[in-house]
Amino acid sequence: MEHHTEKQMDMISGSLGDKIIKYAIPLAVTGVLQQLFNAADLAVVGHFSGKEAMAAVGSNAPVIGLLVNLFVGISLGSNVMIARAIGQKDDESISKAVHTSVLVALLGGLFLTVFGEFLAPEVVKLLDVPQDVYPLAVKYLRIYLAGMPVILLYNFESAIFRSCGNTRTPLTALVISGILNVLFNLFFVLGLGMDVDGVATATVLANLISSVILFRALTRTELAIRINPRRLRVHRDILWQILKIGIPAGIQGMIFSFANLIIQSAVNSLGTTVMAASSAAYNLEIFAFYIMNSFGQACTTFVGQNYGAGKGERCLKTLKLCLLQSIMSTASICALILLFSKWLLALFNTDPQVIATGQIRLKYIFFAYLFSFAQEALSGYLRGFGVSFIPAACAVVGICGVRLTWIFTVFRHSPSFPTIMQVYPLSLGITAAVILIVTLFVKPSKRYVIQPGK
Repeated sequence: MEHHTEKQMDMISGSLGDKIIKYAIPLAVTGVLQQLFNAADLAVVGHFSGKEAMAAVGSNAPVIGLLVNLFVGISLGSNVMIARAIGQKDDESISKAVHTSVLVALLGGLFLTVFGEFLAPEVVKLLDVPQDVYPLAVKYLRIYLAGMPVILLYNFESAIFRSCGNTRTPLTALVISGILNVLFNLFFVLGLGMDVDGVATATVLANLISSVILFRALTRTELAIRINPRRLRVHRDILWQILKIGIPAGIQGMIFSFANLIIQSAVNSLGTTVMAASSAAYNLEIFAFYIMNSFGQACTTFVGQNYGAGKGERCLKTLKLCLLQSIMSTASICALILLFSKWLLALFNTDPQVIATGQIRLKYIFFAYLFSFAQEALSGYLRGFGVSFIPAACAVVGICGVRLTWIFTVFRHSPSFPTIMQVYPLSLGITAAVILIVTLFVKPSKRYVIQPGK
């Protein structure tokens, strides 16, 4: 059978450039597809259940984003721990980290489900949703939270596969479950006449399928990341290491979501045209972001493995290659989007004012990406060594702090769309400069590398 001959990507010897691309591309495609499948959820409910149902699904996005971001950050801790153990060829530690990660995902998901079922009505009240949307929003959130164990399980299983260089298997699972998600949406909403409960149930079922696909693959693999259900237990020393790396990354993701929420409220205050333009531009720029982010994640895993193997020079080479490849690929996508921005924005809305405003956002965001390259790659580099607090602190202060201060001071004095957009290059520029200085000062490639035999 195929799993008997499967190979683990060799990150600690041989060429790096081609392997980084091979790793990053499926990761970028995974992010883009997740975005498209989320949009399909909203489109189905919007077309067939009305604007109240669409508003109920959309209004829950910030809460779900906060929770998922926290645990996706924690799963990054699993990725680093397993990658490091792979570099050290420590099969026992790999196995402990894998089994701990799976159990953390299930128990964390279960906690969110139980906790969320009680708190869902209060959480929705905090979101200030209109009275006619409130019951639908509570219903959607409760069903979605019931699926948290399998949603988190998929994310942690993906992190396990990524740690050994396999980004294709999680992508395959996502494609299968994503297509089924759309079909389930249509079946529940169109066929059975359900509304938000149909979309939420479809999402939970799709995540159940993707997590089962990956779980089955992990129980059948011949690699050291193999899962034996009987060995599922939480190893405290491993859990502590995972949380030490993962929690700062998770909190960073949560604060990011919060800062974006404040920016979105500022955008909303400028009226429907600006809201529509900003939303359309966001749906285009996210493609470029996922490409850039995938190289940051590649940097984390490659550095993690080479750090475990005591190869400091390859860690530094990984950073340089990830930075170079990220700039080349993301810049190409940005240039194409800008070149065809008029036609691409018209796919969302044909109003000339919406298109013109959308183009303003794209220009500011893509200019800001000049600094994002460094911020994403350097953050990934530091996390590969298990240094997670420093990039998180830099991002929270440099990005979130600057953006919130800007919105509550400069934007209040000059409430215009370009004023909001100016904060993106400013905040990312400051963060990139700070994280570069910190990286040069810390010198993780010398300070953190394990010497072979020690």
